[in-house]
Amino acid sequence: MLNMAEGVARLGALAESPVVAALGRAFADAGHDLAIVGGPVRDALLGRAVHDLDFTTDARPDDILRIVKPISTAQWDIGRAFGTIGAKVRGEQVEITTYRADSYNGVTRKPTVEFGDTLEGDLVRRDFTVNSMALRVPARTLVDPTGGVEDLVARRLRTPAAADISFGDDPLRMLRAARFASQLDFAVDPATVTAMEQLRATLAIVSPERIQGELVRLLQTDDPVIGIRLLVETGLIDGFLPEVPALKLEVDEHHHHKDVYEHSLTVLRQTIELEKTRNPVPTAPPPDADASGGASGRVGPAAPDVPLRLAALLHDIGKPATRKLEPGGGVTFYHHDIKGARLARKRLQALRFDSDTIGVVTRLIELHLRFFGYSEGAWTDAAVRRYVRDAGDELDRLHILTRADVTTRNAKKAGRLARAYDDIERRIAELSAQEELAAMRPEVDGNRIQELLGIGPGREVGEAYRFLLDLRLDEGILGVDEAERRLLAWWAARS
Repeated sequence: MLNMAEGVARLGALAESPVVAALGRAFADAGHDLAIVGGPVRDALLGRAVHDLDFTTDARPDDILRIVKPISTAQWDIGRAFGTIGAKVRGEQVEITTYRADSYNGVTRKPTVEFGDTLEGDLVRRDFTVNSMALRVPARTLVDPTGGVEDLVARRLRTPAAADISFGDDPLRMLRAARFASQLDFAVDPATVTAMEQLRATLAIVSPERIQGELVRLLQTDDPVIGIRLLVETGLIDGFLPEVPALKLEVDEHHHHKDVYEHSLTVLRQTIELEKTRNPVPTAPPPDADASGGASGRVGPAAPDVPLRLAALLHDIGKPATRKLEPGGGVTFYHHDIKGARLARKRLQALRFDSDTIGVVTRLIELHLRFFGYSEGAWTDAAVRRYVRDAGDELDRLHILTRADVTTRNAKKAGRLARAYDDIERRIAELSAQEELAAMRPEVDGNRIQELLGIGPGREVGEAYRFLLDLRLDEGILGVDEAERRLLAWWAARS
Protein backbone atom coordinates (compact mmCIF):
# COMPACT_ATOMS: atom_id res chain seq x y z
CA MET A 1 0.00 0.00 0.00
CA LEU A 2 1.23 3.50 -0.83
CA ASN A 3 2.53 5.35 2.23
CA MET A 4 2.09 9.03 1.39
CA ALA A 5 4.38 10.27 4.16
CA GLU A 6 7.22 8.10 2.88
CA GLY A 7 6.41 9.05 -0.71
CA VAL A 8 6.59 12.77 0.08
CA ALA A 9 9.92 12.19 1.82
CA ARG A 10 11.27 10.41 -1.26
CA LEU A 11 10.10 13.29 -3.47
CA GLY A 12 11.91 15.69 -1.17
CA ALA A 13 15.09 13.65 -1.42
CA LEU A 14 14.74 13.62 -5.21
CA ALA A 15 14.41 17.42 -5.25
CA GLU A 16 17.56 17.71 -3.12
CA SER A 17 19.68 15.58 -5.43
CA PRO A 18 22.61 17.54 -6.94
CA VAL A 19 21.38 17.44 -10.53
CA VAL A 20 17.80 18.48 -9.67
CA ALA A 21 18.97 21.22 -7.33
CA ALA A 22 21.39 22.61 -9.93
CA LEU A 23 18.75 22.68 -12.66
CA GLY A 24 16.09 24.13 -10.37
CA ARG A 25 18.34 27.02 -9.39
CA ALA A 26 19.44 27.67 -12.98
CA PHE A 27 15.89 27.87 -14.35
CA ALA A 28 14.63 29.94 -11.41
CA ASP A 29 17.51 32.40 -11.84
CA ALA A 30 16.59 32.68 -15.53
CA GLY A 31 12.96 33.45 -14.63
CA HIS A 32 11.51 30.13 -15.88
CA ASP A 33 9.52 27.32 -14.30
CA LEU A 34 10.89 23.78 -14.07
CA ALA A 35 9.28 20.54 -12.88
CA ILE A 36 10.22 16.88 -12.70
CA VAL A 37 7.48 15.09 -14.58
CA GLY A 38 5.98 11.67 -15.20
CA GLY A 39 7.73 8.41 -14.34
CA PRO A 40 10.29 9.77 -11.83
CA VAL A 41 7.51 11.34 -9.72
CA ARG A 42 5.38 8.20 -9.91
CA ASP A 43 8.26 5.89 -9.02
CA ALA A 44 9.45 8.07 -6.13
CA LEU A 45 5.97 8.00 -4.62
CA LEU A 46 5.79 4.22 -5.07
CA GLY A 47 9.23 3.64 -3.58
CA ARG A 48 10.59 2.32 -6.86
CA ALA A 49 14.06 3.12 -8.20
CA VAL A 50 14.20 6.35 -10.20
CA HIS A 51 16.39 6.04 -13.30
CA ASP A 52 15.73 8.68 -15.95
CA LEU A 53 15.04 12.27 -15.03
CA ASP A 54 12.52 14.04 -17.26
CA PHE A 55 11.73 17.71 -16.81
CA THR A 56 9.24 20.11 -18.32
CA THR A 57 9.37 23.89 -18.46
CA ASP A 58 7.75 26.99 -19.89
CA ALA A 59 11.09 27.85 -21.54
CA ARG A 60 11.39 27.34 -25.30
CA PRO A 61 14.15 25.09 -26.70
CA ASP A 62 16.61 27.89 -27.41
CA ASP A 63 16.18 29.19 -23.87
CA ILE A 64 16.56 25.70 -22.40
CA LEU A 65 19.85 25.27 -24.25
CA ARG A 66 21.08 28.66 -23.07
CA ILE A 67 20.22 27.86 -19.44
CA VAL A 68 21.77 24.38 -19.28
CA LYS A 69 25.02 25.10 -21.13
CA PRO A 70 26.81 26.68 -18.15
CA ILE A 71 25.95 23.79 -15.79
CA SER A 72 26.32 20.80 -18.16
CA THR A 73 29.22 18.99 -19.76
CA ALA A 74 27.30 18.03 -22.91
CA GLN A 75 24.10 19.00 -24.68
CA TRP A 76 22.15 17.50 -27.58
CA ASP A 77 19.18 18.90 -29.44
CA ILE A 78 18.06 15.98 -31.60
CA GLY A 79 14.56 16.45 -30.15
CA ARG A 80 14.48 20.23 -30.61
CA ALA A 81 11.57 20.02 -33.09
CA PHE A 82 9.52 18.42 -30.32
CA GLY A 83 10.72 20.87 -27.70
CA THR A 84 13.26 18.55 -26.07
CA ILE A 85 16.84 19.36 -25.15
CA GLY A 86 19.14 16.74 -23.59
CA ALA A 87 22.08 17.46 -21.36
CA LYS A 88 24.56 15.83 -19.03
CA VAL A 89 24.41 17.54 -15.66
CA ARG A 90 26.48 16.42 -12.66
CA GLY A 91 27.19 13.17 -14.48
CA GLU A 92 23.52 12.37 -15.18
CA GLN A 93 21.67 12.53 -18.48
CA VAL A 94 18.49 14.56 -18.36
CA GLU A 95 15.84 15.63 -20.85
CA ILE A 96 14.01 18.94 -20.59
CA THR A 97 10.93 19.57 -22.72
CA THR A 98 8.87 22.68 -23.29
CA TYR A 99 5.25 22.44 -22.17
CA ARG A 100 3.26 20.74 -24.94
CA ALA A 101 -0.31 21.16 -26.17
CA ASP A 102 -0.23 18.78 -29.15
CA SER A 103 -3.16 17.98 -31.41
CA TYR A 104 -3.90 14.77 -33.36
CA ASN A 105 -5.77 14.21 -36.62
CA GLY A 106 -6.71 10.54 -36.07
CA VAL A 107 -4.97 9.45 -39.27
CA THR A 108 -1.47 9.20 -37.82
CA ARG A 109 -0.26 8.89 -34.25
CA LYS A 110 2.26 11.65 -34.89
CA PRO A 111 0.88 14.85 -33.36
CA THR A 112 1.05 18.37 -34.64
CA VAL A 113 3.59 19.73 -32.19
CA GLU A 114 2.33 22.78 -30.35
CA PHE A 115 4.00 24.36 -27.35
CA GLY A 116 1.84 25.04 -24.31
CA ASP A 117 1.86 27.75 -21.68
CA THR A 118 0.99 25.92 -18.46
CA LEU A 119 2.20 22.89 -16.56
CA GLU A 120 -1.38 21.73 -15.92
CA GLY A 121 -2.16 21.88 -19.63
CA ASP A 122 0.92 19.78 -20.37
CA LEU A 123 0.00 17.14 -17.78
CA VAL A 124 -3.60 16.54 -18.89
CA ARG A 125 -2.45 15.52 -22.39
CA ARG A 126 -0.32 12.61 -21.08
CA ASP A 127 -1.14 8.91 -21.27
CA PHE A 128 -2.22 7.91 -17.73
CA THR A 129 -3.00 9.81 -14.56
CA VAL A 130 -0.17 8.13 -12.64
CA ASN A 131 2.21 9.55 -15.26
CA SER A 132 0.55 12.98 -15.19
CA MET A 133 2.05 14.30 -11.97
CA ALA A 134 4.87 16.80 -11.63
CA LEU A 135 7.07 18.17 -8.88
CA ARG A 136 7.92 21.85 -9.26
CA VAL A 137 11.53 22.62 -8.36
CA PRO A 138 13.03 24.24 -6.47
CA ALA A 139 9.64 24.99 -4.83
CA ARG A 140 8.88 21.25 -4.22
CA THR A 141 5.20 21.62 -5.07
CA LEU A 142 3.37 18.50 -6.26
CA VAL A 143 1.06 19.23 -9.20
CA ASP A 144 -1.60 16.56 -9.84
CA PRO A 145 -4.51 17.89 -11.93
CA THR A 146 -5.91 14.47 -12.93
CA GLY A 147 -5.98 12.48 -9.68
CA GLY A 148 -2.79 10.53 -10.15
CA VAL A 149 -2.12 10.16 -6.43
CA GLU A 150 -5.56 8.69 -5.85
CA ASP A 151 -4.96 6.21 -8.65
CA LEU A 152 -1.57 5.26 -7.20
CA VAL A 153 -3.28 4.52 -3.89
CA ALA A 154 -5.96 2.47 -5.69
CA ARG A 155 -3.28 0.78 -7.90
CA ARG A 156 -5.33 1.75 -10.93
CA LEU A 157 -4.48 2.77 -14.50
CA ARG A 158 -6.75 5.43 -15.91
CA THR A 159 -6.42 7.99 -18.70
CA PRO A 160 -6.47 11.72 -17.79
CA ALA A 161 -9.08 12.48 -20.46
CA ALA A 162 -11.87 10.15 -21.56
CA ALA A 163 -10.20 6.91 -22.65
CA ASP A 164 -11.71 6.94 -26.16
CA ILE A 165 -10.32 10.45 -26.72
CA SER A 166 -6.90 9.60 -25.27
CA PHE A 167 -6.55 6.39 -27.29
CA GLY A 168 -8.05 8.01 -30.34
CA ASP A 169 -5.29 10.62 -30.16
CA ASP A 170 -2.56 8.00 -29.84
CA PRO A 171 -3.48 4.29 -30.17
CA LEU A 172 -0.03 3.24 -28.94
CA ARG A 173 -1.22 4.24 -25.48
CA MET A 174 -3.37 1.09 -25.46
CA LEU A 175 -0.22 -1.03 -25.63
CA ARG A 176 1.36 1.11 -22.94
CA ALA A 177 -1.63 0.28 -20.74
CA ALA A 178 -0.69 -3.38 -20.97
CA ARG A 179 2.95 -2.61 -20.29
CA PHE A 180 2.25 -0.45 -17.23
CA ALA A 181 -0.26 -3.00 -15.92
CA SER A 182 2.60 -5.52 -15.84
CA GLN A 183 5.32 -3.10 -14.77
CA LEU A 184 3.37 -1.63 -11.85
CA ASP A 185 1.02 -4.59 -11.16
CA PHE A 186 -1.94 -2.21 -11.47
CA ALA A 187 -5.49 -2.96 -12.56
CA VAL A 188 -6.76 -1.13 -15.62
CA ASP A 189 -9.89 0.96 -15.10
CA PRO A 190 -12.94 -0.79 -16.67
CA ALA A 191 -13.79 2.20 -18.88
CA THR A 192 -10.22 2.15 -20.14
CA VAL A 193 -10.45 -1.56 -20.95
CA THR A 194 -13.72 -0.98 -22.82
CA ALA A 195 -12.09 1.74 -24.90
CA MET A 196 -9.21 -0.61 -25.74
CA GLU A 197 -11.69 -3.19 -27.00
CA GLN A 198 -13.62 -0.67 -29.05
CA LEU A 199 -10.60 1.08 -30.56
CA ARG A 200 -8.33 -1.89 -31.18
CA ALA A 201 -8.59 -1.48 -34.95
CA THR A 202 -6.98 1.97 -34.72
CA LEU A 203 -3.70 0.29 -33.82
CA ALA A 204 -3.28 -0.13 -37.58
CA ILE A 205 -1.96 3.45 -37.84
CA VAL A 206 0.95 2.63 -35.51
CA SER A 207 4.20 1.55 -37.17
CA PRO A 208 5.51 -2.01 -36.61
CA GLU A 209 8.65 -0.57 -35.02
CA ARG A 210 6.61 1.24 -32.36
CA ILE A 211 4.53 -1.85 -31.65
CA GLN A 212 7.70 -3.92 -31.38
CA GLY A 213 9.16 -1.43 -28.92
CA GLU A 214 6.16 -1.70 -26.60
CA LEU A 215 6.11 -5.50 -26.89
CA VAL A 216 9.78 -5.59 -25.89
CA ARG A 217 9.19 -3.29 -22.92
CA LEU A 218 6.28 -5.46 -21.83
CA LEU A 219 8.43 -8.59 -22.01
CA GLN A 220 11.12 -6.87 -19.95
CA THR A 221 8.79 -6.50 -16.96
CA ASP A 222 8.89 -8.94 -14.06
CA ASP A 223 5.49 -10.41 -14.99
CA PRO A 224 4.56 -9.75 -18.62
CA VAL A 225 1.71 -12.28 -18.36
CA ILE A 226 -0.50 -9.61 -16.78
CA GLY A 227 -0.16 -7.39 -19.84
CA ILE A 228 -0.38 -10.24 -22.34
CA ARG A 229 -3.70 -11.35 -20.85
CA LEU A 230 -5.01 -7.80 -21.22
CA LEU A 231 -3.89 -7.65 -24.85
CA VAL A 232 -5.60 -10.97 -25.57
CA GLU A 233 -8.82 -10.12 -23.70
CA THR A 234 -9.21 -6.78 -25.48
CA GLY A 235 -8.33 -8.24 -28.89
CA LEU A 236 -5.43 -5.81 -29.34
CA ILE A 237 -2.91 -8.58 -29.83
CA ASP A 238 -4.85 -9.84 -32.87
CA GLY A 239 -3.41 -6.96 -34.84
CA PHE A 240 0.25 -7.86 -34.40
CA LEU A 241 0.62 -11.31 -32.77
CA PRO A 242 -2.55 -13.30 -33.54
CA GLU A 243 -0.77 -16.61 -33.00
CA VAL A 244 -0.97 -16.11 -29.22
CA PRO A 245 -4.79 -16.02 -28.85
CA ALA A 246 -4.94 -18.81 -31.44
CA LEU A 247 -3.37 -21.04 -28.77
CA LYS A 248 -6.79 -21.17 -27.09
CA LEU A 249 -7.58 -24.42 -28.87
CA GLU A 250 -11.13 -25.66 -28.90
CA VAL A 251 -11.42 -28.80 -26.79
CA ASP A 252 -14.34 -31.19 -27.00
CA GLU A 253 -15.43 -33.81 -24.48
CA HIS A 254 -13.75 -36.65 -26.37
CA HIS A 255 -10.31 -35.15 -27.03
CA HIS A 256 -8.37 -33.87 -24.06
CA HIS A 257 -5.10 -32.02 -23.99
CA LYS A 258 -3.48 -29.14 -22.16
CA ASP A 259 -4.80 -25.62 -22.55
CA VAL A 260 -1.95 -24.50 -24.82
CA TYR A 261 -2.55 -20.80 -24.15
CA GLU A 262 -2.37 -21.19 -20.38
CA HIS A 263 0.56 -23.59 -20.75
CA SER A 264 2.48 -21.00 -22.79
CA LEU A 265 1.89 -18.27 -20.20
CA THR A 266 3.07 -20.63 -17.47
CA VAL A 267 6.19 -21.46 -19.49
CA LEU A 268 6.89 -17.73 -19.85
CA ARG A 269 6.61 -17.18 -16.11
CA GLN A 270 8.77 -20.22 -15.33
CA THR A 271 11.35 -19.05 -17.87
CA ILE A 272 11.61 -15.70 -16.11
CA GLU A 273 12.05 -17.40 -12.74
CA LEU A 274 14.82 -19.60 -14.14
CA GLU A 275 16.51 -16.54 -15.66
CA LYS A 276 16.98 -15.23 -12.12
CA THR A 277 18.63 -18.39 -10.84
CA ARG A 278 20.66 -19.67 -13.79
CA ASN A 279 24.03 -18.49 -15.02
CA PRO A 280 24.11 -15.22 -17.01
CA VAL A 281 23.23 -15.52 -20.70
CA PRO A 282 23.46 -13.00 -23.56
CA THR A 283 20.69 -10.53 -22.93
CA ALA A 284 18.76 -7.70 -24.52
CA PRO A 285 19.61 -4.16 -23.45
CA PRO A 286 17.37 -2.39 -20.93
CA PRO A 287 14.51 -0.22 -22.21
CA ASP A 288 16.42 3.05 -21.87
CA ALA A 289 19.27 1.72 -24.00
CA ASP A 290 17.41 0.31 -26.99
CA ALA A 291 13.87 -0.81 -27.70
CA SER A 292 14.79 -3.27 -30.43
CA GLY A 293 15.21 -6.28 -28.15
CA GLY A 294 18.43 -7.25 -29.92
CA ALA A 295 20.02 -10.51 -28.93
CA SER A 296 23.57 -9.24 -28.75
CA GLY A 297 25.38 -7.77 -25.76
CA ARG A 298 26.05 -9.09 -22.26
CA VAL A 299 24.72 -6.72 -19.67
CA GLY A 300 24.52 -8.99 -16.65
CA PRO A 301 22.28 -11.69 -15.24
CA ALA A 302 19.58 -9.29 -14.06
CA ALA A 303 18.84 -7.84 -17.50
CA PRO A 304 15.69 -9.32 -19.08
CA ASP A 305 16.44 -11.80 -21.87
CA VAL A 306 13.87 -10.72 -24.44
CA PRO A 307 14.72 -13.31 -27.15
CA LEU A 308 14.39 -16.12 -24.60
CA ARG A 309 11.09 -14.73 -23.33
CA LEU A 310 9.76 -14.39 -26.87
CA ALA A 311 10.68 -18.03 -27.51
CA ALA A 312 8.88 -19.08 -24.32
CA LEU A 313 5.72 -17.22 -25.32
CA LEU A 314 5.78 -18.48 -28.92
CA HIS A 315 7.26 -21.96 -28.56
CA ASP A 316 3.94 -23.74 -29.21
CA ILE A 317 2.39 -21.44 -31.84
CA GLY A 318 2.73 -24.22 -34.40
CA LYS A 319 0.22 -26.40 -32.54
CA PRO A 320 -3.05 -25.00 -33.96
CA ALA A 321 -1.88 -25.68 -37.53
CA THR A 322 -0.61 -29.20 -36.74
CA ARG A 323 -3.31 -30.46 -34.37
CA LYS A 324 -4.76 -33.83 -35.27
CA LEU A 325 -7.56 -35.53 -33.35
CA GLU A 326 -6.82 -39.24 -33.14
CA PRO A 327 -9.31 -42.09 -32.73
CA GLY A 328 -9.84 -42.91 -29.09
CA GLY A 329 -9.47 -39.36 -27.85
CA GLY A 330 -5.79 -38.67 -28.50
CA VAL A 331 -4.46 -35.37 -29.83
CA THR A 332 -1.16 -34.98 -31.71
CA PHE A 333 0.84 -31.97 -32.88
CA TYR A 334 3.48 -33.56 -35.08
CA HIS A 335 6.21 -31.16 -36.26
CA HIS A 336 4.69 -28.20 -34.45
CA ASP A 337 8.24 -27.18 -33.53
CA ILE A 338 9.19 -26.70 -37.20
CA LYS A 339 5.88 -25.06 -38.08
CA GLY A 340 6.12 -22.80 -35.05
CA ALA A 341 9.62 -21.64 -35.95
CA ARG A 342 8.43 -20.66 -39.42
CA LEU A 343 5.42 -18.78 -38.06
CA ALA A 344 7.60 -17.00 -35.51
CA ARG A 345 10.10 -15.92 -38.14
CA LYS A 346 7.37 -14.46 -40.33
CA ARG A 347 5.71 -12.64 -37.44
CA LEU A 348 8.92 -11.23 -35.97
CA GLN A 349 10.04 -10.04 -39.37
CA ALA A 350 6.73 -8.21 -39.78
CA LEU A 351 7.37 -6.53 -36.41
CA ARG A 352 10.83 -5.45 -37.65
CA PHE A 353 12.83 -7.39 -35.10
CA ASP A 354 16.54 -7.58 -35.84
CA SER A 355 17.96 -10.68 -37.49
CA ASP A 356 19.88 -11.78 -34.40
CA THR A 357 16.76 -11.86 -32.26
CA ILE A 358 14.79 -13.66 -34.96
CA GLY A 359 17.56 -16.23 -35.30
CA VAL A 360 17.67 -16.91 -31.56
CA VAL A 361 13.91 -17.20 -31.17
CA THR A 362 13.37 -19.50 -34.15
CA ARG A 363 16.31 -21.71 -33.21
CA LEU A 364 14.98 -22.20 -29.69
CA ILE A 365 11.50 -23.02 -30.99
CA GLU A 366 12.96 -25.53 -33.45
CA LEU A 367 14.91 -27.27 -30.67
CA HIS A 368 12.51 -27.04 -27.73
CA LEU A 369 11.23 -30.61 -28.18
CA ARG A 370 14.61 -32.27 -28.73
CA PHE A 371 15.22 -33.05 -25.06
CA PHE A 372 12.04 -35.06 -24.62
CA GLY A 373 13.57 -37.82 -26.70
CA TYR A 374 16.35 -38.01 -24.12
CA SER A 375 13.84 -38.36 -21.30
CA GLU A 376 12.49 -41.50 -22.97
CA GLY A 377 15.87 -43.21 -23.10
CA ALA A 378 19.49 -42.18 -22.49
CA TRP A 379 21.31 -40.84 -25.53
CA THR A 380 24.67 -41.97 -26.80
CA ASP A 381 27.57 -39.57 -26.45
CA ALA A 382 27.17 -38.83 -30.16
CA ALA A 383 23.56 -37.74 -29.61
CA VAL A 384 24.63 -35.44 -26.76
CA ARG A 385 27.32 -33.91 -28.95
CA ARG A 386 24.78 -33.25 -31.70
CA TYR A 387 22.44 -31.63 -29.19
CA VAL A 388 25.22 -29.27 -28.15
CA ARG A 389 26.28 -28.65 -31.74
CA ASP A 390 22.73 -27.86 -32.87
CA ALA A 391 22.08 -25.51 -29.93
CA GLY A 392 25.37 -23.70 -30.45
CA ASP A 393 25.50 -20.37 -28.63
CA GLU A 394 21.91 -20.85 -27.45
CA LEU A 395 22.60 -23.88 -25.26
CA ASP A 396 22.15 -21.97 -21.98
CA ARG A 397 18.88 -20.50 -23.22
CA LEU A 398 17.73 -23.93 -24.42
CA HIS A 399 18.43 -25.35 -20.97
CA ILE A 400 16.13 -22.72 -19.44
CA LEU A 401 13.35 -23.06 -22.03
CA THR A 402 13.32 -26.85 -21.85
CA ARG A 403 13.08 -26.89 -18.08
CA ALA A 404 10.38 -24.20 -18.14
CA ASP A 405 8.38 -26.21 -20.66
CA VAL A 406 7.50 -28.77 -18.00
CA THR A 407 4.14 -27.65 -16.58
CA THR A 408 2.59 -30.98 -15.71
CA ARG A 409 0.76 -31.27 -12.39
CA ASN A 410 1.88 -34.89 -12.15
CA ALA A 411 4.65 -34.63 -9.57
CA LYS A 412 6.10 -38.02 -10.49
CA LYS A 413 6.37 -37.10 -14.18
CA ALA A 414 7.78 -33.66 -13.39
CA GLY A 415 10.41 -35.21 -11.14
CA ARG A 416 11.39 -37.74 -13.80
CA LEU A 417 11.84 -34.99 -16.41
CA ALA A 418 13.84 -32.83 -14.01
CA ARG A 419 16.18 -35.71 -13.21
CA ALA A 420 16.59 -36.48 -16.90
CA TYR A 421 17.57 -32.91 -17.65
CA ASP A 422 19.94 -32.85 -14.69
CA ASP A 423 21.54 -35.90 -16.25
CA ILE A 424 21.90 -34.43 -19.74
CA GLU A 425 23.46 -31.27 -18.32
CA ARG A 426 25.88 -33.39 -16.30
CA ARG A 427 26.88 -35.34 -19.41
CA ILE A 428 27.32 -32.16 -21.42
CA ALA A 429 29.60 -30.80 -18.71
CA GLU A 430 31.64 -34.02 -18.61
CA LEU A 431 31.99 -34.24 -22.38
CA SER A 432 32.85 -30.55 -22.58
CA ALA A 433 35.65 -31.03 -20.07
CA GLN A 434 36.98 -33.99 -22.01
CA GLU A 435 36.52 -32.84 -25.59
CA GLU A 436 36.11 -29.07 -25.72
CA LEU A 437 32.54 -29.44 -26.97
CA ALA A 438 32.17 -25.70 -27.41
CA ALA A 439 34.67 -25.81 -30.29
CA MET A 440 32.92 -28.75 -31.98
CA ARG A 441 34.81 -28.74 -35.25
CA PRO A 442 36.75 -31.38 -37.22
CA GLU A 443 40.37 -31.97 -36.36
CA VAL A 444 41.35 -31.30 -39.97
CA ASP A 445 40.61 -27.87 -41.45
CA GLY A 446 39.66 -26.90 -44.99
CA ASN A 447 43.19 -26.09 -46.13
CA ARG A 448 44.50 -29.46 -44.94
CA ILE A 449 41.54 -31.22 -46.63
CA GLN A 450 42.50 -29.66 -49.97
CA GLU A 451 46.15 -30.59 -49.44
CA LEU A 452 45.44 -34.21 -48.53
CA LEU A 453 42.92 -34.80 -51.32
CA GLY A 454 44.69 -32.74 -53.95
CA ILE A 455 41.64 -30.62 -54.72
CA GLY A 456 40.84 -26.91 -54.82
CA PRO A 457 38.10 -24.92 -53.13
CA GLY A 458 34.60 -26.10 -53.97
CA ARG A 459 31.70 -28.40 -53.15
CA GLU A 460 33.90 -31.44 -52.48
CA VAL A 461 35.77 -29.64 -49.70
CA GLY A 462 32.44 -28.95 -47.99
CA GLU A 463 31.40 -32.58 -48.31
CA ALA A 464 34.70 -33.71 -46.81
CA TYR A 465 34.33 -31.22 -43.97
CA ARG A 466 30.84 -32.52 -43.17
CA PHE A 467 32.14 -36.10 -43.19
CA LEU A 468 34.81 -35.17 -40.66
CA LEU A 469 32.32 -33.25 -38.52
CA ASP A 470 29.96 -36.23 -38.42
CA LEU A 471 32.94 -38.37 -37.44
CA ARG A 472 33.77 -35.95 -34.65
CA LEU A 473 30.18 -35.95 -33.38
CA ASP A 474 29.81 -39.73 -33.55
CA GLU A 475 33.15 -40.79 -32.07
CA GLY A 476 34.60 -37.78 -30.30
CA ILE A 477 38.27 -36.80 -30.54
CA LEU A 478 40.23 -39.23 -32.71
CA GLY A 479 43.51 -37.38 -33.13
CA VAL A 480 44.73 -35.69 -36.30
CA ASP A 481 46.49 -38.75 -37.74
CA GLU A 482 43.42 -40.98 -37.38
CA ALA A 483 41.11 -38.27 -38.74
CA GLU A 484 43.31 -37.87 -41.81
CA ARG A 485 43.44 -41.65 -42.33
CA ARG A 486 39.63 -41.86 -42.16
CA LEU A 487 39.32 -38.94 -44.58
CA LEU A 488 41.59 -40.61 -47.14
CA ALA A 489 39.69 -43.87 -46.81
CA TRP A 490 36.39 -42.03 -47.33
CA TRP A 491 37.79 -40.26 -50.36
CA ALA A 492 39.12 -43.49 -51.87
CA ALA A 493 35.72 -45.18 -51.39
CA ARG A 494 34.10 -42.39 -53.40
CA SER A 495 36.33 -42.94 -56.39
